[in-house]
Amino acid sequence: MTTSIDQLRSWLGERLLPRGQVPAPRSDDDAVATLVRQLRPREGQQPLIRLGPDGDGGYLVPDDLAGITACFSPGVSRISGFERDCAERGMQVYMADASVEGPAEQHPAFHFTRRFLGTSTHGQFVTLPDWLHESIGDNPGDLLLQMDIESHEYPVLLATPDAILDRFRIIVIEFHLLPELWNRHFFELVQPVFERLLRSHCCLHVHPNNYSPSVTRAGITLFPFMEFTFHRRDRTGDTRPATRFPHPLDRDNTRRPTAVLPRCWYAD
Repeated sequence: MTTSIDQLRSWLGERLLPRGQVPAPRSDDDAVATLVRQLRPREGQQPLIRLGPDGDGGYLVPDDLAGITACFSPGVSRISGFERDCAERGMQVYMADASVEGPAEQHPAFHFTRRFLGTSTHGQFVTLPDWLHESIGDNPGDLLLQMDIESHEYPVLLATPDAILDRFRIIVIEFHLLPELWNRHFFELVQPVFERLLRSHCCLHVHPNNYSPSVTRAGITLFPFMEFTFHRRDRTGDTRPATRFPHPLDRDNTRRPTAVLPRCWYAD
């Protein structure tokens, strides 16, 4: 796990203060609270299952995998259990990361490119639309996206057309730097990311990564790393608020103290 606040400085300019300081100007507390309420998980028609290991690299997804033709997984770590489970369910699995030589294990369905996901295609970088086109061409099947790219998820998602995001039946993303939502500049840049996702997808699960402690202000608790599962709305059916946290299938990411999703994320 790497920290990533400095990685966003080229995108945000010098608006982010050093870690540990209260950012200024501060976001409106009600705006942050509203965004959290919009992201509150819903229970869909399909139960959640766990793909990947019982630890970091494992994620909860709806049991709606039949017919998904491919998994796209930018950000390759020392664990490829999630990708292996997708491959064992019949998906072709495409991975991208310029910082490693390949996935942690091999599988006939694995396809790896040594590039980073970015906002333009050049050198070591490739956009999500270009990566999809290079990998599967015009294949119309539904896809799964699992993304952990150390804060670069924000500019990548902003640069991705809605039509591409709609290709993904299930989207799993670890979002980074979430306490920076109290920095108004950061909030105004990343709020559209969540709004775009929520137009087409429903949030089904949120799991705080226990690598770093939480930050609480104005009754809202945010963790620096939080894992979100989204399900395309045409697949969710009727939903109701999820109220059981932690989910029985949730597991700690590290051996540090367990992090439980705070009630502000699912109850008033």
